Amino acid sequence: MRYAMAYVGAAVTMGVLDGLWLTIMSGRLYRPVIGSILADKPDPVAAGAFYLLYVFGVVFLAVLPGLRENSLGRTLTAGAVLGLVAYATYDLTNQATLKVWATHLTLIDLAWGTFVTTAAALGGHLLARRFG
Repeated sequence: MRYAMAYVGAAVTMGVLDGLWLTIMSGRLYRPVIGSILADKPDPVAAGAFYLLYVFGVVFLAVLPGLRENSLGRTLTAGAVLGLVAYATYDLTNQATLKVWATHLTLIDLAWGTFVTTAAALGGHLLARRFG
């Protein structure tokens, strides 16, 4: 039950925040720079697979260790590190390989990834601690 609550908390937090971010920022931040290589519509199967796996990683690598140690700080630190590393993998690979990728996208997206992953870990930790 605890794992399920952690997953639900992290998934809802990540879904709401990333949904808002992409809705607001896609046209303002990403499309002006990389619009020529963006799909007209995201692939829902690939997007769904990403979120299912990513939230699993947040719970497994950040939330559960923090719950085991009864340490919100551990959860938040691990969430921040995971977010930074995961988003750096994507952003720095794009910056290294795509002509259209810009440094400001990397910096903004790294900050966002660190924040949203930390927030998802927080949501998972709090829900699991309260109801798990």
